[in-house]
Amino acid sequence: MVIGLLVRGGLVAGAVYYTNKVGIWGDSQQTEQLYNNVKSELCPYVTKAKKQLPFDVPQLPNTGEMRFLAKHYYNEGVKGSIRFVHMLPCYAGRGIKKVKDTFEDFAKSPAITGSQDAGSPAKQ
Repeated sequence: MVIGLLVRGGLVAGAVYYTNKVGIWGDSQQTEQLYNNVKSELCPYVTKAKKQLPFDVPQLPNTGEMRFLAKHYYNEGVKGSIRFVHMLPCYAGRGIKKVKDTFEDFAKSPAITGSQDAGSPAKQ
């Protein structure tokens, strides 16, 4: 468990370090330059893939659209996280009730099946 936590922490730290180094967390000009560099590097591969695909591939969004989409999805992620934290007591209460009910069901003796007269001979 501890090793897994250390590995995940190392991966997150490495991802943050790398994204900081390439300029994602820098100012907007630096991030825009990075986006344009990535777009220009991917252009030959995209055109090669377009020729091989049987359908039309849409163009990459321009910088303004990308900013809008990034802000929109970031805000949706924050809203979803806040909604989850807001509902956490409700979720915890439901989970505890479900666990309690399950343990109560296990604590009950099993129901007796069949009739009580099964051992006596049938009257004719």
